[in-house]
Amino acid sequence: MAWLAAQPLSLSFVLLAGGMIFGALKWRRLRSLALLCAALLLFVTLFTSTGTVLLQPLEDRFERTSLPASGPGCIIVLGGGIEAEVIAARGGFEINQAGDRFIETLRLARLFPQARILISGGDGSFSGTYAGDAAVSRDFFETFGIPPERLLLETQSRTTFENVSKTSEVLTTNNLSGCLLVTSAFHMPRAMGLFRRAGIDVQPWPTDYRTTGVAGLAFDFTQPSTNAQIMTTALREWTGLLAYYVTGRTDALFPG
Repeated sequence: MAWLAAQPLSLSFVLLAGGMIFGALKWRRLRSLALLCAALLLFVTLFTSTGTVLLQPLEDRFERTSLPASGPGCIIVLGGGIEAEVIAARGGFEINQAGDRFIETLRLARLFPQARILISGGDGSFSGTYAGDAAVSRDFFETFGIPPERLLLETQSRTTFENVSKTSEVLTTNNLSGCLLVTSAFHMPRAMGLFRRAGIDVQPWPTDYRTTGVAGLAFDFTQPSTNAQIMTTALREWTGLLAYYVTGRTDALFPG
């Protein structure tokens, strides 16, 4: 809930509302300061590449490395790419930007037919009334020829921290090791930090890149909505890294 108020557009609204309240109370300096901060935050979020510049170090932190000749023992994919509410209303299989996680996992599953596929992700919505990523993606993988006996479904987790703790239980129960970890590139540092803290050795396999890796800080008036989305994603990940480090869930502020 705290993140809902702290993300850039929400914070801009809070500052604007505060400015109106300060104005009504005749606190002119505070009103001016709040309105100026709101305007600056909106401008940086909507009309600069700041979000991209903040996201690139996260995406560059881990690279794909060579796979063993025998292939991985298992492939772990973290949820977050499924539009559960849309699927509940319309049926079918709908993915969002993070759906690359499942597409890449499908490619790997077909490339290494001996590897088990562990899908981690329950219903992360506030209501908790929808099928989670793991449950929904079962049909996706089976549709594209992955037999159900290769799939392991972890359907209870709602956060990255829970992804790791619940996945650990599944790996132990099924005696699996030598696993690839598939998740969005910007999300990989936080995920790897948690897996390392839990003592689980996984090989990072990032996907779902949102940046070119070579962008610099500049004005960008061409795509304000995309800029806002990228800024929100970047700040959420950096906030998550800081929160997990401060609370002792990871051993490093920026795992690498």
